[in-house]
Amino acid sequence: MTDVEPNPEQRDLIESIDGPYLVDAGAGTGKTFTVTRRYATIVDQDGIDPSDVLLVTFTNNAAEEMRERIVRHSEYGMRELSNAPIQTFHSLAHDILDEHGHDAPTCLGIEETITGSTRVIEDDIIEAALFREFIDQFIDSHPEYDEFFTAISKATELLDLINELSAKGVFPTANGWYRDGESHLDGDFAGFEALFADLNAPRNDGSKQSKLRSKLNEYGKEKSYLPAAPDRRGLRGNGKQIPADVAGRVFEEDRTALKQFVHDVYHAYLAFALRRNYLNFGFLQLFAFVLLCEDHDLRERLGYEYVMVDEFQDSSEIQFKLMLLLAGTDNICVVGDWKQSIYSFQYADVDNIREFDGRLHRFVGELNRDVDRVAFRPTTAAGKQLTRNYRSTQSILQFSTHALTARATKSESLDTEAISETVTPLEADTNRDDSRIEALTSENEHEAILAKIDEIVDNEDYAVEGDDGEYRAPNYGDVAVVTRTRDFGRDLLDTASAFGLPMAYEGGIEVFRTDAAKLLLAWLRILERDADRGWALVLEEAGYTIDEVNAILDRDAYPDPMGAFREELREMETLGGVARRVFDRYDRDGPTADVVLDTIQSVHGATTFTRGELIQFIEAAIENGSTHEVGAGAGTNAVTVQTIHATKGLEYPIVILANMNANKFPSSGGSGSDITYTDPIGLRQRKVYSEEAHDVPHVYDNWQTDVLNKCLPQNYDEERRLLYVAITRAESHVILTAGEDPNVFLDELPVAVETVDPDLSTFDSRDDEYAPYTVAIPDPDGPARYSPHTFIDDAVFEGDTGGRGMEFGSDVHEFAERYVLGEAADTRGNPDKEHVREFLDSLAGEKTAEIDAFLPLTVDDEEVTIGGIIDLLHVTPDRVDIIDYKTDLTTHAEDEYEKQLSIYYHVVVDQYPDRSVSASIFYTADGDRRKIHPLSKSELRELVRTHRA
Repeated sequence: MTDVEPNPEQRDLIESIDGPYLVDAGAGTGKTFTVTRRYATIVDQDGIDPSDVLLVTFTNNAAEEMRERIVRHSEYGMRELSNAPIQTFHSLAHDILDEHGHDAPTCLGIEETITGSTRVIEDDIIEAALFREFIDQFIDSHPEYDEFFTAISKATELLDLINELSAKGVFPTANGWYRDGESHLDGDFAGFEALFADLNAPRNDGSKQSKLRSKLNEYGKEKSYLPAAPDRRGLRGNGKQIPADVAGRVFEEDRTALKQFVHDVYHAYLAFALRRNYLNFGFLQLFAFVLLCEDHDLRERLGYEYVMVDEFQDSSEIQFKLMLLLAGTDNICVVGDWKQSIYSFQYADVDNIREFDGRLHRFVGELNRDVDRVAFRPTTAAGKQLTRNYRSTQSILQFSTHALTARATKSESLDTEAISETVTPLEADTNRDDSRIEALTSENEHEAILAKIDEIVDNEDYAVEGDDGEYRAPNYGDVAVVTRTRDFGRDLLDTASAFGLPMAYEGGIEVFRTDAAKLLLAWLRILERDADRGWALVLEEAGYTIDEVNAILDRDAYPDPMGAFREELREMETLGGVARRVFDRYDRDGPTADVVLDTIQSVHGATTFTRGELIQFIEAAIENGSTHEVGAGAGTNAVTVQTIHATKGLEYPIVILANMNANKFPSSGGSGSDITYTDPIGLRQRKVYSEEAHDVPHVYDNWQTDVLNKCLPQNYDEERRLLYVAITRAESHVILTAGEDPNVFLDELPVAVETVDPDLSTFDSRDDEYAPYTVAIPDPDGPARYSPHTFIDDAVFEGDTGGRGMEFGSDVHEFAERYVLGEAADTRGNPDKEHVREFLDSLAGEKTAEIDAFLPLTVDDEEVTIGGIIDLLHVTPDRVDIIDYKTDLTTHAEDEYEKQLSIYYHVVVDQYPDRSVSASIFYTADGDRRKIHPLSKSELRELVRTHRA
């Protein structure tokens, strides 16, 4: 929609600025246009300026777009709006903490503080690596929780639980839970009992057993319960219904130990993150919320005259409460569309918008229970609607509403009438309606999609509107293929590449499942333990047959060039160097190799992983499907491939909704985590460990959790909303595709399905250049962060420089750390270790190994942080010595190492202003210790400038 005069519904909202409003803004109804015009109206009032108005949206790009639109329609320029609070919840929380909240962690009994150099972790892959490092340390230091960890298949899944609790507003204090957090963990028995009763209701006037009793017919199958668990007959009873007392028996489980375990992991991880100088998005909101709850003066000073929240259907419970704490009046306006709520995996809660008034009153009551934190008395919000759609034809809009009442399974029962009553009909702004809505199935769905695209391009029957308003035949760039899962899109991209059809991917890809990552992992496995799994892949890559590979593995007789390459890699000093050399050797360049290399270096720089630990991390990332965002090649005439989630807020002339297959869409889901939080049953454990039953230590299934989960509804509502979102991305035409096993959605939608046998024999490939995908490495919120190694010139390690490889250096460093800690550390005749031991014995002061060091600097008015790890800190009453071990046989790289130690020097000087500080390199080969002359902070700033240039 262009910036024209608002329609009557839009104008009504633009001019309604005082009091609370709940706006139902359907897909394509000009929501951004209306919100920014309303903002301009508010700030045009006498006595109101941009600092009085908080406008929250959910992406930085959306915030910038809104800022630009406001400039066009108000008296304020971009310079005046540059510091206006038009931002995301995350950046808002970051700003509050940066200016006011350095001590906010103390409210939860955490000694560590938030500093000006605290960085924000945006990449899930990086945080997963950090959490793995944390949980390994936690397990080692908390043997009292061995039984819990024995029962958990993947301890790293606890990170998901922590983030979910954080979004729910459940936080640990030193000795308990903040405010009413524990009540969330306990669950709501009344709410559960209502679910139980509904599912247990008699059917057919009592002649047919209840749905719950039928579902529990599978109780105990392929399960191993403790002896105290009831058997199937005892649980189900003899009648048509489950005995009513079962609800209490399964709900009232003693979870004291479980809650304490989760508390201690959660609290310890918060402290770990702060010690390592980082926060994730959830923790930003957590500490901002606690600060606003506890600092009454700050809350009153920050209170905004007007608050608007866009995309409110994507908000979490803590974001709803943050909005209330920041509102100085009841001039609150929330805008959204429940039909487009598709981010529950990111902890969005659709009931925030569906039950807005009820939650508004409840949350205000909770926050004001002991102190008046919310400055107004809640009233019923006035409802507004935006119903004129400026994107799609009326045929597409009507077709999309069927998605909201389509059954996901043949056995699912839906109250379609009740759902339809909640749907606000949309009216297309255009009278033209030549939309084609089609569906096809094929044994070869990928090729069928390509054949359909080939049919569509340059075909007037699929005409689309051009920039000039005239209709024309479509090109490749007019088509988007959207899918429920990433794997289908990645495979489709491979098929398109084979036939030469221009196609570009946008969205998250599983970076470690790419060929480049698998090749690197293979060589890392070879370097770590000469693993057959590594050799098998590189041999297959070289063109050996399976029989030849097996014969080579049996004899350990690897081709000479491969053996020589292995030895070359062993001499590399850094993991980044290994990755670059592997990619160079195999001619792997471009965006895939870039993102793999960046991720490997980021993980290695953010953690203390050894090579073996990094291999385990990559293996786990492959298994979990960890993703990294990539972007389609800009300006190319290529078909776009995206997941449905990635299309939110976008539009395309022609949408092909692919992979409409059983067990793919709706998602079949997984077995779930071993410890979960779910409304209304609270915190639960799926597996338990016991050494008492049968006198045999064993991990048992938790019968109570199994029954509780059977009582929870199988909720496909979000899958229906995903279907709705996919369809409403289309402006002119929609095509649905499936393979041999179509899903129930396709049967439910009012569209004829054609079975096709694709023929691409006459397909004419294009020679146009286009990018299959390009990598977009996001800039993190907060200060830019560098490693000391960022500024070291890798050229010093080229050729025969006396280096002995990363593996040798890691071994010596690990020995030094263990020796300082007083652990068993055998030198095993290794001269370097002997030199380290003798040196450490000679130091009379306090010795600390492996210390995180972060140096904040201001470079050209921008905050940056340089962080690394000090090998050894030696502290005496009058001086502090920084020692960095180097296993080099020469001093060739000393000038480069000087940069690294200079950073550590300034960190320690700031920490110990009353003592003399020195920094030195200890060469382990000969026991020589050489002091360095540290660079000044000005010289370090110049290093940053040079790197940026």
